[in-house]
Amino acid sequence: MKVTKFGGSSLASAPQLKKVLNIIKDDPERRFVVVSAPGKRNAEDTKVTDALIRYYKEFTSDKDVTQTQQWIIERYRAITEELGLKDSIIQEIAEDIYDLTNLPKKGNPFTYDAFLAAGENNNAKLIAAFFNQNGLEARYIHPKEAGITVTAEPSNARILPSSYDKIEELKDSSEVIVIPGFFGVTQDGDICTFSRGGSDITGSIIAAGVKADLYENFTDVNGIFAAHPGIIKHPHSIPELTYKEMRELAYAGFSVLHDEALVPAYRGKIPLVIKNTNNPDHPGTRIDLEHSNDHVTVVGIAGDSGFVSINTTKYLMNREVGFGRKVLQILEDLNISWEHMPTGIDDLSIILRSRELTPIKEQEILKQLTQKLEVDTAEIEHDLSIIMIVGEKMKSQVGVTATAAKALSDNEVNIQMISQGSSEVSIMFVVSKDQEEKAIKALYQAFFPNN
Repeated sequence: MKVTKFGGSSLASAPQLKKVLNIIKDDPERRFVVVSAPGKRNAEDTKVTDALIRYYKEFTSDKDVTQTQQWIIERYRAITEELGLKDSIIQEIAEDIYDLTNLPKKGNPFTYDAFLAAGENNNAKLIAAFFNQNGLEARYIHPKEAGITVTAEPSNARILPSSYDKIEELKDSSEVIVIPGFFGVTQDGDICTFSRGGSDITGSIIAAGVKADLYENFTDVNGIFAAHPGIIKHPHSIPELTYKEMRELAYAGFSVLHDEALVPAYRGKIPLVIKNTNNPDHPGTRIDLEHSNDHVTVVGIAGDSGFVSINTTKYLMNREVGFGRKVLQILEDLNISWEHMPTGIDDLSIILRSRELTPIKEQEILKQLTQKLEVDTAEIEHDLSIIMIVGEKMKSQVGVTATAAKALSDNEVNIQMISQGSSEVSIMFVVSKDQEEKAIKALYQAFFPNN
C-alpha cells in the first residue's frame, strides 16, 4: 500500500493531470493520493495559492475582489473543460471560492488559513472527479473526515498524536482516497495550515497513519541531486539516502523536500521516494532508515549562505567553569537561537543565522561579552556560508576530511572553521560567502569525479 503525493507543478494543467491519472492507474497499490494546489504552468504564470493570498488581502482591505475571484475560478475551469468534466464540479468549486467572503474579516486568525487551504481543497475535489470519470473509483475526503486534527496554531499547525487512530481507519476503504494537502482542522473546527511544505507534511502524516509500505512524493525533478544544479552542471541524482542524511542536506539548503515533512514518516519507519511526474519510470531518490549499499561514503554536498559568527577569545577560558553557559545565556535573554559552536582551548565561536541579529542585538552581545564575561576579544563576523559534506558511511571511511580539505586548498578556498558532530553524518566547513560556489564545485569534483 502506497501514499502518493503530487506537488503543484504536477497538477498545474490538464496534460499534467492526465500523467497523474496514468501514474495512479499504473499501480493498484497507490491507494492514497495527497494533492497540492495547481502550481505554475510556465515561468510567467501565477500559482493558485498566490492568487488566494491576493484574494485574502483584497478582502480584508475592503477592496474589490471580483477580478481575483474570477481569475481563480477560471483557472480551475480551464482544467475542467480541457478534461471534459461535468459542469457540477466547477460550480461546486466556484461556490466555495465565493463563500470565502463569508468568513470573518477581522479578529479571526484562521481566516487567512481558510483562504489558502481553498487551493488544495478544491483541487482534490477536481482530481477525484477526474479519476472517477476515467474509470478509477475514487473519493474526495476532507481533512476533517480523514481525522487530520491539528493544534490551533495558524500557519504553523502540528498534528495531534490522537489523530493517527482515526487516520488508520482509512485503510478499510476500497477506493482511491484523494486528500487535500497543506491543512488540517482544529478541535474547534477551524481550518489551520501547516508551515511551508505543508502538502508534504500531509502526505507524511497519512503514510504514517495508514502504515503505508511506501510514501511517494512526485515533483518535477528526478529525485534529489547530489549538489545544487544551479552551481554544478547536470549533477547526478542520489539513488538512496537515509533520513539523517536528508535532514542534514535540507538544513544546508536542499529545498526539494521540507525537512519537517519527514518527521511523521520517519517515526512511522515508512520509506519515502522522490519521483518525477514527467518521468515516472526513473527510480528517483529513496529515503530510508538505513542504507542498503555500504559502498557510498558521501551522498551529497550542500551549501547555504546567510550565517554570522560570534567569535570570542579569553585566556584560560577552559578553566572557567560555566563560561559556555554564560555566553549562551546572553543569546537566550535576547531570544536568539544558535546553530553551531566550534571551540578551541581559549576560543569559542557561535554560528547563527544572520536573520537572528539586529544592529541593536549585535551591540548588546558585544557589550555583555566584554563587560560581564570580561573576554579579551569579541567580534561578529558576517557574510559566511556553510558547506556540508553528508554521508552516514563517512564514519567508517578514513581520509574523508583530508580529501575535502585538499580539494578546497587546491582551489584556494580558505576554510574558516570545521565542525563534525559525534554522529559523523556530516562535516561542516565555514567559508566566506563569496567562496561558496567555488567550494561546492571543488568538493563535488573531489567526491564525484565520474559524474
